[in-house]
Amino acid sequence: MEPHSGDNETPELPRPTIWPVGFAIGIACMLVGIVVSWPAVAVGGAIAILFGFLWARDVMAGRRATLPPAGAAAAVAPARPAPPIPAHRGEAAMPKSAPGERFPRSRFLEASTLGLGAVIGGAVTVPALGFAILPPFLHQGSKDIDVGPISDYPEGQWMIVHYFLDPKEGEVTRRVAYIRYNGQLDNEPSFTIISNRCAHLGCPVQPNGLAQPTKTKDVKAGGTIVQLTPVQGLSGFGCPCHGGAYDTEGNRTAGPPVRGLDRYRFSIRSGRLFLGGRYSVKTVVDTGANAKIKQYPLTQPGDHIGDWEAWLYPVQAPH
Repeated sequence: MEPHSGDNETPELPRPTIWPVGFAIGIACMLVGIVVSWPAVAVGGAIAILFGFLWARDVMAGRRATLPPAGAAAAVAPARPAPPIPAHRGEAAMPKSAPGERFPRSRFLEASTLGLGAVIGGAVTVPALGFAILPPFLHQGSKDIDVGPISDYPEGQWMIVHYFLDPKEGEVTRRVAYIRYNGQLDNEPSFTIISNRCAHLGCPVQPNGLAQPTKTKDVKAGGTIVQLTPVQGLSGFGCPCHGGAYDTEGNRTAGPPVRGLDRYRFSIRSGRLFLGGRYSVKTVVDTGANAKIKQYPLTQPGDHIGDWEAWLYPVQAPH
């Protein structure tokens, strides 16, 4: 068998070039453009086509340089086969391997492409994850809300109070609390302030009594308007969603809720009532100013507190 020309020569490696890197950048721009905008896709496609063309031209030019000219094979006289060398004489049949590159181009291109893809992927993913995950953990602190002077709350009268957590944000921050003035306790005003969030799934509970919207009073407080609507004959609270029922102190009396209604902390400043943060309650003993309440950290609807089942809810979402 005759040896082919170049069998004993060192194989020619492709010349180093930056065209594959540019081609990878163009593909990455196209992928980012699919998320950002179509013009970016067009720019990425143009870059990929340009650098792909240059890459292909460079590769083909290298191959053409290594091909023998036409008719060269015919001009070379066929070599006569040499007699076989005995096994006990001569050197090993396999030629020595040519020394390779210290850092092959393929590894360089692989590392640069993966690194560039990681940077672009992070630039696209990190902002999206930030907008999706961070907001619930930011600015969750509660501030006291002014809901008007104490004189607007007759003793023993339940009031439906509409207020805004942030007046600048508008209706989306509107909240409702049920407030009753209990009179004096140790020479300090006493209030029962109950949240309207059902302890089952968070639906808005309604007062079981006759609301009097014709007697609604608008009170200027904290740079906004707070609405006070009196309720006559209130006998408790009910959830219209799933039938949860509570007494006038917010204790569960029927239905699926697992505990009582949440309550608000409050403070009195210059004769005005301020709502503080909410806290959760399991049960309330006694009524009005004499009520004995054990406060728990604010807990999500449906979560148990104060019993062994509370161990099933060790982590709370941000409030």
